[in-house]
Amino acid sequence: MPGSGSVSAAIMIIGEGPGFNEDQEGLPFVGRSGKLLDELLAAVPIAREDVFITNVVKCRPPDNRDPLPDEVAACRPYLERQMELLDPRVVVTLGRVSMLRFYPKGKISEDHGKILEWEDRILLPLYHPAAGLRNPAIKQDLQQDVLRLPEAIQASIRLSADSPNAAKTIETQEQENEEQEITRPQDQTPAAEAQLFEPLLKNETTEEKEGDRQLGMF
Repeated sequence: MPGSGSVSAAIMIIGEGPGFNEDQEGLPFVGRSGKLLDELLAAVPIAREDVFITNVVKCRPPDNRDPLPDEVAACRPYLERQMELLDPRVVVTLGRVSMLRFYPKGKISEDHGKILEWEDRILLPLYHPAAGLRNPAIKQDLQQDVLRLPEAIQASIRLSADSPNAAKTIETQEQENEEQEITRPQDQTPAAEAQLFEPLLKNETTEEKEGDRQLGMF
């Protein structure tokens, strides 16, 4: 079960592993935990269709137990590839196993709802919805913690603007512009340049197709 959702999502929600219902339908969080997750997102408000949801392991563990470390390691390349393709600004982990995948020193009881930095992204650990179904106090924590998602998105925007890569991109573009000015022939006018590059411009498009689809294994 690789996951589903928007391929242009700024938020990637990562659970632990598929349950019985998820294993049957091939979609993440479609049982009682999924219904609670939908309610939590709606309170933000964020639509399920505007995020991408997956798990650290792609197959259901026997007897619905927690994924073992070697199982998490075996699925690591698939999750890394998904993150590389989707490039989310914010990673929301659901449950202890998912959080430890990104924050090995963390404790879900102490770190839930905290806005953390992880590899130029924002990490927001939450309790797993299944725990909220069993424990009213944890459900209350979930309801409060999920409301920090807009704050996490704002933090990710600031982080992206302050990253060395962003500064390097701007500096490189300025250098390229300067080089173009230096190497421009004296008799080449802007009109001539437009005529020279017109065939390329006709074949370019700035439209991007957006929509929901389910990623396959990579």
